[in-house]
Amino acid sequence: MHDQLPPPPPRTSVTEPGDRTERPREPLAGGLKQRHLTMLGLGGVIGAGLFVGSGAGIALAGPGIVVSYLIAGALAMCVMRMLGEMSAAMPASGSFSVHAERALGRWAGFSVGWLYWFLLVVVLAVEATGAAGIAHGWAPSVPQWAWVLIFMLVFTGANLTAVKNFGEFEFCFAALKVFAIVAFLVLGLLAVFGLLPDTSPVGLTNITGQGGFLPGGWQGVISGVLAVIFAFGGLEVVTIAAAESDDPVRSVSRAVRSAMFRILFFYLGSMVIIVTVLPWTAQRAGLSPYVTVLDSIGVPSAGQIMNIVVFVALLSALNANLYGSSRMVFSLAERGEAPGALTKVGRGGVPRRAVLASVVFGFFSVLLNLKWPDSVFLYMLNAVGAVLLFVWALIAVSQLRLRRRVEAEAPERLVLRMWLFPWLTWAALAAMAVVFGLMLTDDTARPQLLWSLGATALVLAVAGVRELRTRRG
Repeated sequence: MHDQLPPPPPRTSVTEPGDRTERPREPLAGGLKQRHLTMLGLGGVIGAGLFVGSGAGIALAGPGIVVSYLIAGALAMCVMRMLGEMSAAMPASGSFSVHAERALGRWAGFSVGWLYWFLLVVVLAVEATGAAGIAHGWAPSVPQWAWVLIFMLVFTGANLTAVKNFGEFEFCFAALKVFAIVAFLVLGLLAVFGLLPDTSPVGLTNITGQGGFLPGGWQGVISGVLAVIFAFGGLEVVTIAAAESDDPVRSVSRAVRSAMFRILFFYLGSMVIIVTVLPWTAQRAGLSPYVTVLDSIGVPSAGQIMNIVVFVALLSALNANLYGSSRMVFSLAERGEAPGALTKVGRGGVPRRAVLASVVFGFFSVLLNLKWPDSVFLYMLNAVGAVLLFVWALIAVSQLRLRRRVEAEAPERLVLRMWLFPWLTWAALAAMAVVFGLMLTDDTARPQLLWSLGATALVLAVAGVRELRTRRG
């Protein structure tokens, strides 16, 4: 069952009376190893948002971007811990959608599941197009649409076969990203202390000069938080994947523990190196600050090296989003919230119809991105711009309710616990509310929030109608 944990204790339930999630466990095959989940946890949030998007945050906050990342990272760590607690106690391929249904009712599971699926298949188009743009630069004779088709076909094939293939792809991708960041940190430290050829010790000149540590004041730090917080998206996939590991309980708890602090270290460490080696005024939005630093310390072909890293990061995210979207819609179908045909599982325990359903919409999104990037697709992208925060908020609310229920009915399942419960969960919710408020006052972020609110209201309306029809029936 969704609720049953290995090794199974005497049969217990943490569901409400009449909860429809109490049913046989989905027939998905295991195959993901501990190393897959650990690297998925590390690599899932290390993407183009860090390697390229961090430049926009530095331009807003200056050296204070370190504080911005610390705030955003602390919030992401809290969400990861809450999600890890629930996923270790009740592993399921629908992860937080299943948890929301158990905690709040069918409407919540339906809403967060479909919103997250929509988020993944739209962002997937951005990743496929971005990777194709880089590949087209390397091989101009191959049109960009052909690269998109190649990537989509390759990763669709990988996701249609045994789940261990997805795990191996992500393991290799994540390993390369982690290696790139570690190498950058080592080179950066050598440059800071003047241990590289033609370099001298930098000291704190670039941190204290050019307007000081907070050249834009705390307003700059807050603007930096808005610019970087969504770079932490992707951590949710590891808890979705845990349901297909050989030992879901231990795997997800170990992956969460090992990933959280290392991710924060990589993010904060990178930002400290970047703002120490060069003045923050040398960074520009849209240009990778990693390339700027590597160029300044004399690393040959730094731009091409970072292009390769960003290319791998985009393909990694594309692969992970295909996987996550297929498992989410499969879980929705299993609970009667999506067409039942999507529960069909093929040879090897892979939900192939769910994979194909996600890919079809993914291809549609890619076509919109290629054809109308500044109109139709822009509206779709804005509609999911703040969905991640809605998902995080429902994760926190679900954890508040399920934690007390599990403590009362099956405390042995709490092998991973949220820190300082319930106060830190409430603090995380308050922080999310503040971010929502700041987005409303920010001219750049406001359209995304309003479009996302519209998309969320639409899904909630559909969920409400379904709930009423079920009750009348």
